[in-house]
Amino acid sequence: MSVVLGDNSYGKSETRLLRVTRHADRHEIRDLNVSVALSGDFEDVHLRGDNANVLPTDTQKNTVYCFAKEASIGEIEEFALRLARHFVETRKPVRQACVHIEEYPWARVDVNDIPHPHSFVRGSAERRLTTVTCGPADASVVSGLADLVVLKSAGSEFRGFGRDRYTTLDDTPDRILATAVRAHWRFSTLQSPWADTFREARRALLEAFARHHSLSLQQTLFQMATAVLEARPEIDEVRLEMPNMHHFAVDLTPFGMTNRNEVFYAADRPYGLVEATVRRGGAEES
Repeated sequence: MSVVLGDNSYGKSETRLLRVTRHADRHEIRDLNVSVALSGDFEDVHLRGDNANVLPTDTQKNTVYCFAKEASIGEIEEFALRLARHFVETRKPVRQACVHIEEYPWARVDVNDIPHPHSFVRGSAERRLTTVTCGPADASVVSGLADLVVLKSAGSEFRGFGRDRYTTLDDTPDRILATAVRAHWRFSTLQSPWADTFREARRALLEAFARHHSLSLQQTLFQMATAVLEARPEIDEVRLEMPNMHHFAVDLTPFGMTNRNEVFYAADRPYGLVEATVRRGGAEES
């Protein structure tokens, strides 16, 4: 029997990093989750157990910490690019490095309405994301966000859908629309104003969600992705994953009450999941 090794990679996943910058009057913190995956000339370790080309994952972890110490992290795209290029440029067996970073947001605690200089609070589960893939001659950046939880209590309907003998869902002209957005956007350049792009892409997603009268979650997804492309010319492609966080009106008639879309049961599962990629006309497929 002939056996051939296919695509492979290895690396250190989820290195947790808290970076404190100590200014005289205040502290700044950055809370990151960094994952590294390397691919290249690693056939010998798979087939013969020869580790000569293998950079230990413990070394990759240490590299993350040392890079965080030696220079400011900056935007997560910049940090990921520095790490990915380091592995490709300093390790001959490595032909491609992929660095994925999640950043967790923290806000200052207010004391007597004044932001405290070194006390912080986690505001939400939302995370900023980036994935940098770097080879010897080129690199690509895909950034985004996860767990951006949004809800609208009006301006959403769902009707005229297909039916068969298993369908029990009724048409609804007025429903709760809620989702936890996971978004990835692919850049056409490595010279983007990363922070501005993130801020404006996030704003475009939220404004489109709020303004758009939804006939379906798919239609809303397309409008949100289009808004990002219209707002940021440096973005070529947007991929959105949007679970439908169902809210069902509770039947209160057994208690002599009429529920006029005021009381809902929030179901966490099962849920519908809508995913799609929207790209600028003429942009290459990822």
